[in-house]
Amino acid sequence: MWVAVICGLVVYQLFRRFFYDDDILDIEGSDSSALFTVADRLQKIYGGNVYVGLRIPDADSGSRQSIDMVLVTEEELVVISVKNFSGILTVSGDGSWVCEKPDRHKRERHPDPVAEARKQASILESYLQQRGVILPEGYISCKVILPNPKLCTIPAGGFPSEVITHEEWVKLKPGTKSTLSSWVKSAFRGGKKDMQESIHQNLDFVLSTAPRWDRLELKGNKYVLGEFLEFKGKEEDIQALRNIRRSKVGHMIIQKTSMFGLAPSRLQVLYALRDYRTEGASAPECKEVTVRSSTEIIFQPDNASKVRKFKLSSVASMSLSA
Repeated sequence: MWVAVICGLVVYQLFRRFFYDDDILDIEGSDSSALFTVADRLQKIYGGNVYVGLRIPDADSGSRQSIDMVLVTEEELVVISVKNFSGILTVSGDGSWVCEKPDRHKRERHPDPVAEARKQASILESYLQQRGVILPEGYISCKVILPNPKLCTIPAGGFPSEVITHEEWVKLKPGTKSTLSSWVKSAFRGGKKDMQESIHQNLDFVLSTAPRWDRLELKGNKYVLGEFLEFKGKEEDIQALRNIRRSKVGHMIIQKTSMFGLAPSRLQVLYALRDYRTEGASAPECKEVTVRSSTEIIFQPDNASKVRKFKLSSVASMSLSA
C-alpha cells in the first residue's frame, strides 16, 4: 500500500513539474484574472468598450494612478474598481473595510474603496481634459464591484450606492443599466448625434493609447497584470527574442508547442512591430521566431513584491504598454 502511495506522489510531482509552473498555480483565482472575468461580463451586459489595467498620470502627485477598468457606453463612462475579497466584510467607523477570514484566522483592513474609486474618476477626468476630451456634466461616475461568491457582506445592504455586491452582480442582465449608473444620465438628451460620436471616438482613442500595465495571458484563461522585465534562457533563444521590447513590440502570441509541452520542445513566437506612422498606413510588419519552451518571461505582477518567472510553454500571449 505504502509503495503505491509513494509511487502516486512521485507521479504527481512529475506531472506537476512538466505540466504546471508554480507561478501558474499561484495565479489561480488571482485578482487580475477576476478583472478580466468582470470586464467580459460587463461588455456582454452593457456593450461599449472596456479598458482594463490603466495607469493614468496624476499631475498632483507626479505618479501614475492604477485603475482596474473603465467602461464606456453611449450613456456614460464608469470607473470601476474590482475587489476580489473573500470572507466576512464589514465597514468600520472610519470608513475602512475589514475583511475577516475565519478559516485562516486572518483579518485584513482596506482603505475605503469607494473613496479611492471617486479619486480615480477625478484623476481620469483631469487626464482626459489634458488630452482634449471634455466630458459633459454627469457623464462620468464610479462603481466598486465585489464579484467573489465567497464574500459575505454585513450588513447586506449597508454599503454606499456605488457598491455592487456579489448578490447584485449575479442579477445584472442586459437592460439593467440603471443598476450600474449612479444617477439618471442627461448628458446627451437633446444633443446632436455627431457630438455624441465625436466624444466617443475621442474617448476610445485616448483610452486605447493611455498608459496601462503589461499583460500576460496564461493557458487556461488566467491573466497577470504588471511589468515585463526580460526573457531568460539559452543565449541563442534570448538573441532570437531581442527585438521583443516595448519600444518595438506591442503584442506577441505563442503557439505550436510540441505534444504535451514536454522538454525539450520548441515553440513559435509571433509578434508585430509597432507602427508609429499616421492612421491609414499599411499594417505593421509581423515577425516569427522559434525558441525553446523552457525560455522564461520575468514579470513583476502589480501589487506583488515577488518577481515571477513564467515558462513560454505556459503563456498564450503578452501585451506590452507603449
